[in-house]
Amino acid sequence: MHIGCDWAIRRLGGICLGMLLSATAISTAWAASLDAALLPKIQAATFEVVQAKPTTDPLTYEKPLPLDLLPYQERTDKYYSIGTAFAIGHGRYVTAGHVLMAGNGSLWGAPALRDGAGHVYAIDKIEKYSLRQDFVVFTLAQQPANGAALEINRAPALNQVIYAVGNALGTGVVIRDGLYTSDTPEQQDGAWKWMRFSAAASPGNSGGPLLDKDGKVVGVVLMKSANENLNYALPMRDVLDAPDGKAVMDARIGYQLDLFDTKQNGDLKAQFALPVGLGDFYREFQKRFDANSDAQLKALLARESANLFPNGQGSARLLHEKTVLDGFPSLIVRGSDGEWGRATVQSQHFKLEGNGYVNIGATGRNALIRIRRPDTMDAAKFYGDAGMRMDLLARTGISTREVANEKIKITSFGKPVLESDHVDRWQRPWHVAEWSLPYANLLMVVYSLPTPDGCVVLARVVSPPQRHDTRLDMDEISNFIDVTYQGTLAQWKEYLGKPALQPAALRDIRIGYDYGQHFSYASSRVAFSYPSSLQVVKPDNLLWLGFRFFLDGTKPVWDVGDVDIWKDIASDDQDNVNVQRYVAPPPGFDEDMSSRWRKLSERQYPYNGVARYEDDQMRINAVVAPAAASGQPSVLYTAFYGIGGTQQQADMKARLDVLTKDLKVKER
Repeated sequence: MHIGCDWAIRRLGGICLGMLLSATAISTAWAASLDAALLPKIQAATFEVVQAKPTTDPLTYEKPLPLDLLPYQERTDKYYSIGTAFAIGHGRYVTAGHVLMAGNGSLWGAPALRDGAGHVYAIDKIEKYSLRQDFVVFTLAQQPANGAALEINRAPALNQVIYAVGNALGTGVVIRDGLYTSDTPEQQDGAWKWMRFSAAASPGNSGGPLLDKDGKVVGVVLMKSANENLNYALPMRDVLDAPDGKAVMDARIGYQLDLFDTKQNGDLKAQFALPVGLGDFYREFQKRFDANSDAQLKALLARESANLFPNGQGSARLLHEKTVLDGFPSLIVRGSDGEWGRATVQSQHFKLEGNGYVNIGATGRNALIRIRRPDTMDAAKFYGDAGMRMDLLARTGISTREVANEKIKITSFGKPVLESDHVDRWQRPWHVAEWSLPYANLLMVVYSLPTPDGCVVLARVVSPPQRHDTRLDMDEISNFIDVTYQGTLAQWKEYLGKPALQPAALRDIRIGYDYGQHFSYASSRVAFSYPSSLQVVKPDNLLWLGFRFFLDGTKPVWDVGDVDIWKDIASDDQDNVNVQRYVAPPPGFDEDMSSRWRKLSERQYPYNGVARYEDDQMRINAVVAPAAASGQPSVLYTAFYGIGGTQQQADMKARLDVLTKDLKVKER
């Protein structure tokens, strides 16, 4: 693993927190065999790589942060220390590539060098860079007065004593001894050999010099061995021999979506001319990196197109199964058996005032969230104010910032730093917003899909350079979110008055109701209505539209397969009216589906109009076929009525007849 800027981020309470220390003095923990006369030169030529701490915080907390409990140096230092760099003469400096890239898009300040006296020097021009070899050579806008530089040994001998110099653990520059033990070919194709050494290396050492017994640089410390105390450095000769005036991006990079196991492996090969300023360097790098991600995703989707839901045999079950009504969203994923299905997600429930709630779960790298808007909250403000929606999420108390071993709840994320819109494959309108978490150098990317009762949320917390990749991922993943639209009739009334919030599938659906009189539903597929004498029609009726993926002929669509109206939100497991769509499974398909279809086609129990008592509810079903169907129809609908307690068969049948009287199946 890299041992530089990666140490700057720790996972705390679901949100990352940067906690770095820095120091201004060189340690006296050196081996006796290193000439003490060399130490002043080593000290003068070795620097911390630092980034300025953010000066503003958009977040609001439940109470003041106990910053006074932090160690003195941590609370008074204006910088985070993220790695090490060193001077090689002629105004040039070297550090690890990944240390420099910590500043790419960073919410902290640009990387700079800090000497032992605390002076900070801005980086000016990038002169050499290699992504694969992980080094960078650069100049400073202002040269340190001492002008010290380390000499270079291009051909160190194996099994000799060496010294790892670096900002270990962010506590200042230290020198630790060991042996240069071996040369190891790099993993991709052996284009060069890593130096392996036994001197201790800690997070913060990345980019520091590896010295021989004479204090000459033999390598750049880059990586720590995961399982043993043998660490990696790039030979200094490879830095010197790399082409001048070029940034070389040559690396094998994989791309994967949280939808299936297949990974797209490819080579990123790009170059651009140097020297350029630091800001231009980041822009040129990111432009090429993002273009590679675009190409990788395109190649992955093309490679999987024949078996990418809703295509392929693995999609058949999901396209033909019974509609699932679920108050929590799910992600459609492909299992190791090639079958597409809903990922199992365990969610936590958090109550809000006014019948509001937040349900939170996770799948892969994604958070899935359902927010039920409190009755006391204005609908227009809820849908129009992303900050207000996020503050409802903050009320759950799950987002915290750890300071001095105390977790402080975040009560508001403030205003988003970016907002845009995304329409997925099924023409569902997502609102996209990003929030910055400067203390952690992270972004929260949130896709919000409006629903009658609130919204469904897809979210990730990522580092700023991952913004483009994250948006690519989430744009694609949004196509695979399965959502049941639900809300009271009062909520539906407000929602239906805002066409911009609605998926395209709702444009062909007419939902009508007069409180105390009747309810009606009409689409291009089915239409029905019933009077309030069957089930009272009132504002707190709970209407669920079971949207689902299915085939309309040969065309995949996302449309309603189930309409369910509960008497009220307090009895959503008792009195209800339901109209549901079923489709004939392919020949020889799953026996469970085939058996149900036979029962439906032949009007067998429980689809035979005979009342039954199940789970404290009287239930009765009937099957309704297309009006002009000739032969065996491929689509059937069921009409269902349920009521709590026991009822006579005659009464239940009479109620079912009321429901089916105006029920018309329009599709063939």
